[in-house]
Amino acid sequence: MIIVLKPDATKKQIDHVLERIKELGLKPMVSKGTERTIIGVIGPEDALRSQPLEVIPGVEKVMPVLKPYRLVSREFKPEATIVDVKGVKVGGKKLVVMAGPCSVEGKDMLMETAKAVKKAGASFLRGGAFKPRSSPYSFQGLKEEGLKYLRDASDAVGLPVVTELLDVRDLKLVEKYSDVLQIGARNMQNFELLKEVGQSPKAILLKRGLSATITEFFLAAEYILAQGNFNVILCERGIRTFEDQTRFTLDLNAIPVIKKLTHLPVIVDPSHGTGSWDYVTPMAKAGIAAGADGLMIEVHPKPEVALSDGPQSLLPKTFVSMMKEVRRVALAVDRTL
Repeated sequence: MIIVLKPDATKKQIDHVLERIKELGLKPMVSKGTERTIIGVIGPEDALRSQPLEVIPGVEKVMPVLKPYRLVSREFKPEATIVDVKGVKVGGKKLVVMAGPCSVEGKDMLMETAKAVKKAGASFLRGGAFKPRSSPYSFQGLKEEGLKYLRDASDAVGLPVVTELLDVRDLKLVEKYSDVLQIGARNMQNFELLKEVGQSPKAILLKRGLSATITEFFLAAEYILAQGNFNVILCERGIRTFEDQTRFTLDLNAIPVIKKLTHLPVIVDPSHGTGSWDYVTPMAKAGIAAGADGLMIEVHPKPEVALSDGPQSLLPKTFVSMMKEVRRVALAVDRTL
């Protein structure tokens, strides 16, 4: 249920509506737009059916939400959400690029990469300290040591850090070093983890699951917002289809769908979406043309010896070229980079 307040509703009237919702055992979530305030109601709505909330002063109308997701929807928040991370705004006219190695493999390697992506125009430094791998015998990441390297490189070059959180038990540790908590594709429906990061003060980057529908993707985000954290960035990173010429199929259809149905910003990960470095630039350009708010790109100074995802990682010089090409597409769709 969504309660739309009148444009001239006073604070006293809004507080009264909030108090009434709480008295009914429900949880109100407030969205303050440029023109009016909207209150989303979380919880069993049977209690509202016999309550004439429309007669409360300041209330314009009460609307049922037909979609299974509520807080994520444009009905709840018509204006686009802009997630601000240390002054870097995700979802505005200026595009963001999150770049760095798949895995943090060492201090010198990470610092070299951080300096290169910063010089090329990246907005965030990305890198994995905890790595979810299909094989238990593959490199699993440097863990806290890797987090420290990320923080050091971030402080040195002035880029906020994006890194993946795998386990609820590591939440406080990763929060200590990271600016954005990434929830990977394999954890998209780890609901207990989503609830925990929903209470975190950090921004959340939520990746779409390998076989998740867009509605399932939205509902995963809903878990986070329902806990009070609205600083959520969605990421389309490719889904599994019958096609085997690429690692995944980058679902560019998802970008305009997400922009139409939700207020959350969305970025594209063409590195995982294709699995091959020579397809990354074309799909990065396509993602921006489709309306994405940014990119996540894997960059490594020596992809041939990378401990994970070498085949899809760009060399720093290739990343520079990609940024130049993406910048031209951004201008064509009235965005900046």
